[in-house]
Amino acid sequence: MRRVLSKIDKPLLIAFTILTLFGLLMIYSSSSISAVLRYNKPSYYFFEKQLIFVLLAFFVGFAFVLKTPTKFYKGVAFLGLCLSLIVLISLITKRVITNNASSWYKLGPVSIQPSEFVKSFSILTMGYFYGRYFSRKNPSLIGAFIPLAFYIACAVLIMLQPDFGSAAIYAGIVGSIFLTLPFKDKVMKYFKYGSLIIVALGLYIMMFNSSLLTHTQESRFNFKAPCSRYTEETGYQVCNGFIAIKNGGLFGVGLGNSTQKYLYLPESHTDFIFPIIVEEMGLLVGITIILVYAFILYRVYVISRNATNLRNQIICFGVFIYLSLHIIINLVGITALLPLTGVPLPLLSYGGSFAINVILMLFVVERIAYETNYEKNLNKLRNI
Repeated sequence: MRRVLSKIDKPLLIAFTILTLFGLLMIYSSSSISAVLRYNKPSYYFFEKQLIFVLLAFFVGFAFVLKTPTKFYKGVAFLGLCLSLIVLISLITKRVITNNASSWYKLGPVSIQPSEFVKSFSILTMGYFYGRYFSRKNPSLIGAFIPLAFYIACAVLIMLQPDFGSAAIYAGIVGSIFLTLPFKDKVMKYFKYGSLIIVALGLYIMMFNSSLLTHTQESRFNFKAPCSRYTEETGYQVCNGFIAIKNGGLFGVGLGNSTQKYLYLPESHTDFIFPIIVEEMGLLVGITIILVYAFILYRVYVISRNATNLRNQIICFGVFIYLSLHIIINLVGITALLPLTGVPLPLLSYGGSFAINVILMLFVVERIAYETNYEKNLNKLRNI
């Protein structure tokens, strides 16, 4: 284990560990009131659940992910994706609605969100499939599209829950990876540009064709001037987020002293945790968090660029897109720059399935960093 730890990206590990610990602190602060008043639970209820998920993720990350070569993740990735697809189908057929969507699968006292696992397993499987695909001498053009049918099926099932935010992020991950693959065929290059146009048209039709959206989803596209629509759900939430940010100022009102978490913000510990952080800790802390996110993304991108094989490059790039989309969509949603889609913030927002997937995928990136450094050191020794 010492050998592995000596060659991983320590700045990345320190950055996402600190942000995770800070997230636990803010989940307790932001959820303590709603846990008691809304859910009739102890004030530490959500904090305790999140702590268990975080400890589990870090244990698996250190005990298994960092110690296991990435080539051995293949079986788990493909099996996990198939199982996730089966669970997504069962969610559609059972139609158990929670928060206007059938996105969660109850497993005893625990609720699992399969769409989060689909994102992670899809990143891994695309890495393995296309890493092997491009290692062939004459890969068939049709073969490149075979896995896309599987991923499109997953995207459609997520959309049917309906979960527009997760479906958009999932499509963004798969689409971004596919569009950056090193195809040399001119036909594929034209296809890439054509697919971008098709996706843009598809999003436009979905946005402005009300028959394709639920009433809740349609209302979210009316996102401008939220405080003038205070009686509407989206206006109410975003406007209270604005109030929280304004209350905080530069230095905040102090940890635990937020007024907006007193049921003004229904999702104060999930989608709207950032406004609570700014209210209690101040805008300077909010800016610092954004800078830490930028640093984490930069380190993941560097590891992707330096990876010694295409498989690991694809996986790291997929994690980079995964994190980027969640951060951007959440922040632009709570600031009314784009429609609110209910997307959590990595490492900060409450959510067991999301936390486990984000942390474990970052550990996968760390394993790739180790393999890259190990191979480079091995090559240096060979050249001596």
